[in-house]
Amino acid sequence: MNSLFTIDFFRQNRERLRTLFTGTAPIVLTAHGLLQRNGDVSYKFRQDSSFWYLTGITDPDIMLVMDKGREYLILSNDREPSKIAFDGQLNPEELTRLSGIEEIYDQKTGWKKLEARLKKVQHIATLAAAPVFVEWHDMYTNPARARLIAGLKEIAPEAELLDLRPHLLRMRSIKQPVELEAIQRAIDITVDTFKSVERKLGKYQHEYQIEADLTQGFRRRGALGHSFDPIVASGKNTCILHYYRNNAPLAGQRMLYLDIGAEYEWYAADIARTYFLVEPSKRERQVYAAVAEAHAFGLELVRPGVSIRENEKKMEQFIGEKLRELGLIKLIERDEVRKYYPHALSHYLGMDPHDIGDYDQPLEPGMVLTVEPGIYIPEEGIGVRIEDDLLVTETGLENLSRKLPIQFM
Repeated sequence: MNSLFTIDFFRQNRERLRTLFTGTAPIVLTAHGLLQRNGDVSYKFRQDSSFWYLTGITDPDIMLVMDKGREYLILSNDREPSKIAFDGQLNPEELTRLSGIEEIYDQKTGWKKLEARLKKVQHIATLAAAPVFVEWHDMYTNPARARLIAGLKEIAPEAELLDLRPHLLRMRSIKQPVELEAIQRAIDITVDTFKSVERKLGKYQHEYQIEADLTQGFRRRGALGHSFDPIVASGKNTCILHYYRNNAPLAGQRMLYLDIGAEYEWYAADIARTYFLVEPSKRERQVYAAVAEAHAFGLELVRPGVSIRENEKKMEQFIGEKLRELGLIKLIERDEVRKYYPHALSHYLGMDPHDIGDYDQPLEPGMVLTVEPGIYIPEEGIGVRIEDDLLVTETGLENLSRKLPIQFM
């Protein structure tokens, strides 16, 4: 499969970063490293999105240096013959073909070259490392950036480290035409796979059978795979927002929602739909209708000049009114509303399903985001979520996932 992304895309991104940064400090960035899955087995590797955005390289433990109009790569340790047999050998010519960077050094030579330069500077530009553990997500982060920063401080302890994250956030939040094409392909693959599963809903006996068809559908249609772990939730599982087990039997269950997204050339889709496996009750119809109305209202909110944060406040009030109509709350107060609507209305979408972006910044043409209202009533075993992927345009929005109908009752 020919890639949508050419050398020019990555070269131009590096040049844009230099322009935004404006400083003269050397820029030093790192790829992600492998993470242990269990024993001596690593998880399937996924490159740091910003590193890929600047280089197109999908291998771990490689450094990018941009300094005084020059740029070069530093590879990790030379691989032992036994390691090469298992994982293959890095090919400098292939790295140049992907990135357009011609100067490539082994670890010893590259670090020696970098060290000589860093000892002469007062500032070094890099991407700040995330905390080792992110409590909100109960997740350990990739240590590659922290490891790089430790190495930079060891070489140049007096130098000040400048954080490039605001510049990458600005660059990545406005999608280029080729990025929009990749996102649209990811969405189209997701929509087509949704439809193929919809036609077979009555034949599945377990959630995992649906997950298997989703995976097969994505890969068969040209996706790299899932952009995040798929959510295939039935019955009471529809009230678990990030349900991941996907192994419950479907017999006797009334509802099902799928929150899924294909990944195409490193870009993500993220779409959710709720289905009824049997004739819905009056109560189920009421909840579904409330979320569908909230979804329509959410689409009306997206336009240039307003922020995601502003829209969230408006949606909280709107869903609060729906919850009161459903008899779930008496007063529209934040704590009461969030019992049944515990997540955000929108997030940015791009290389990451939850892409980087400023939630207080007014939306601009070229930004891509989701709208995904939901109502979850654990005591009744009813959970409904509807999610679409949207492009902000000069005049409003374009619903990129509009080919997947919402009503399915």
